[in-house]
Amino acid sequence: MRRPVARKLTVLAVSAAVVSVGAAAPPASGAAPAAKTPVAVGYGGAVASVDADATAAGIEVLRKGGNAVDAAVATAAALGVTEPYSSGIGGGGYFVYYDAKSRTVHTIDGRETAPLTADSNLFTENGRPLAFADAVSSGLSVGTPGTPATWQTALGRWGTQRLGSVLGPAERIARDGFVVDDTFRSQTAANETRFRYFPDTAKLFLPGGKLPVVGSTFKNPELARTYQELGKKGVGAVYRGDLGKDIVSTADNPPVDPGSGWKARAGKLSVNDLAAYRAKVQAPTETGYRGLKVYSIAPSSSGGTTVGEALNILENTDLSKAGDVQYLHHFIEASRISFADRGRWVGDPAFEDVPTKGLLSQRYADERAKLISDDAVLTSPVAPGDPDDPGSTGTAAPTTYEGENTTHLTVADKWGNVVSYTLTIEQTGGSAITVPGRGFLLNNELTDFSFTPANPAVHDPNLPGPGKRPRSSISPTIVLDKANRPVVAVGSPGGATIITTVLQVLTEFLDRHLPLVDAIAAPRASQRNAAKTELEPALYNDPVLRGKLEAIGHSFSLNPEIGAATGVQRLPGGKWLAAAETVRRGGGSAQVVNPVR
Repeated sequence: MRRPVARKLTVLAVSAAVVSVGAAAPPASGAAPAAKTPVAVGYGGAVASVDADATAAGIEVLRKGGNAVDAAVATAAALGVTEPYSSGIGGGGYFVYYDAKSRTVHTIDGRETAPLTADSNLFTENGRPLAFADAVSSGLSVGTPGTPATWQTALGRWGTQRLGSVLGPAERIARDGFVVDDTFRSQTAANETRFRYFPDTAKLFLPGGKLPVVGSTFKNPELARTYQELGKKGVGAVYRGDLGKDIVSTADNPPVDPGSGWKARAGKLSVNDLAAYRAKVQAPTETGYRGLKVYSIAPSSSGGTTVGEALNILENTDLSKAGDVQYLHHFIEASRISFADRGRWVGDPAFEDVPTKGLLSQRYADERAKLISDDAVLTSPVAPGDPDDPGSTGTAAPTTYEGENTTHLTVADKWGNVVSYTLTIEQTGGSAITVPGRGFLLNNELTDFSFTPANPAVHDPNLPGPGKRPRSSISPTIVLDKANRPVVAVGSPGGATIITTVLQVLTEFLDRHLPLVDAIAAPRASQRNAAKTELEPALYNDPVLRGKLEAIGHSFSLNPEIGAATGVQRLPGGKWLAAAETVRRGGGSAQVVNPVR
């Protein structure tokens, strides 16, 4: 991974120096990696993702008359080719859609589910929790995939094109290949050991037994055929057909290299799990902030409630007038408090009584904000509050681990519709198990469950259960003005750091008035109710800023890279601005249909 550029907290107008571009052509064999531009401005719609080929796939669909939903599915499918360690049809995600005609926001929970035979002891053996690494690279970690159902649900409700049509660009990229860049190679290298446990994975991602070479063309004809089958048969091929049977067989009998010595525990998936799966269309979370309306995903993800609660807490501070020290201090403390409440209250609402309305109430946030002092730091773990009894506190518990690799895309179209969509297979490389002959990796999403209660004295809402969705931190967000028109849409990968990344991008953009690309590029901090706040190098290595924060009582650790956000912003006159990372994950790709300078 490339590290963020060392820079001050306030980043100066990167956007002014970047020329906007339209769609990039698919790479030819032996060509350089597709060029990436982190910001683009123009008409006809916009797409931002981490990958230039995937962004171009979305632009292609927009140019052919598709809407934002069509383009989002096309982009996501292409990311399944070019970012296969972060996404794909073997995973799940959360889809947030703004409908310009009705000026309303809708969401889809496409989170993976535990097998119907799972119970709270899914990740325990002999009364003890499994080692995390043992659980990850196993069939036991594989949940019922939700991504195909999410695509079909979104297209069926709000799209204008058939699944087979929007899968076309991704099928072509898989068949003809894309050019390997440093990020793809480094992510492969990081997973090389466990990829070699599974012969089908090694054959696909370690061609000729070696790491892919930067500048070489990587082809995935098996995935091209899988997309072609999905396009012809629909997602029933996954949930009621042969493709689904292959997924179940692979998860339940992981095809391990006998010479590797790896014990890949068998999964518990069945064809009944796939047949029972449904992507849930549900109401978004809604939070008022500085006169705007902030919409995101409701539980099973904790993203909407946790970002929303933190924003409500920050309403008590005028961040537009705050210096860097005060801004970061309040941002860190609001994050700390909201994560304490997340851990206590948020789980799958089909199984848990999640007080979503209470967590998002301004009255509750105002009570929690009283914990914050300008000249002292809260001690983590902070105890959770109770939305039904705002003055009371519960028992403190640490935040559980969540895998950090995911991918996010943001799309707008010429009619004003917007999509903010985060999809994932959990860890970088997911479970490391490739479905033989199918060209994609299976997720390890079930490791997002608590293996055992975070605090044995208190009910943990995130323990496994039959058909239960593990808690997520995914936070695709759309902000509307008073007239219910889009202002900005953002999202990010990064496990539990997704929440703090989205919160920071929003406050940098809305409060500190940075251009969107600069708000995305700004060096990040992440506090998740832990003893230390993680800082990217530009903040960690700033002795003056860090020293002032440490004088208040803050403690820090270094994190080389936090998140990889993308966003779109509505501009006057029908224009859109697309923005992506300038450096993180090798930089992102922002494109528009008809660019202007």
